[in-house]
Amino acid sequence: MCYLIKEENGCKEILLAKKKKGFGEGKWNGVGGKIEEKDKDILETAVRETKEEIGIHIEVPEKVASLSFYFPHKKEWNQNVHVFVAKQWRGELKESEEMLPKWFKHQEIPYHEMWDDDKFWLESVLDGKKIKASFVFGEREKLVEKNVEITKEL
Repeated sequence: MCYLIKEENGCKEILLAKKKKGFGEGKWNGVGGKIEEKDKDILETAVRETKEEIGIHIEVPEKVASLSFYFPHKKEWNQNVHVFVAKQWRGELKESEEMLPKWFKHQEIPYHEMWDDDKFWLESVLDGKKIKASFVFGEREKLVEKNVEITKEL
């Protein structure tokens, strides 16, 4: 998963994308997806998915979080997510069949339209910290357990 970050006139903004179909439909999130055979590593996956989903080629992404998600009632949803932040990119932002991208001011992030876990780690990432965390979700995608740590290494 990747988040684009920019700062203009002292105002930090984050690019979120609303999922238009499939897992997480209707929620704002970073862009990303699953590793494919053609990808050399998870970083290449982040670059490829960002290009496919919003038309942007990220440059010099930094890994900022490692998140584990557990869904005891739907184990096929369990996943480990690597989170990257990019402050440099090229290309024109575009909507795809899967994602609708939009810039948000830091203080206007729509947490009420995001996964419940985001409010427990995203602010720390925006403040330049690195995060290791795990989250357990119950029925109806409600967060029931969390463990969030600020770390120096991922």
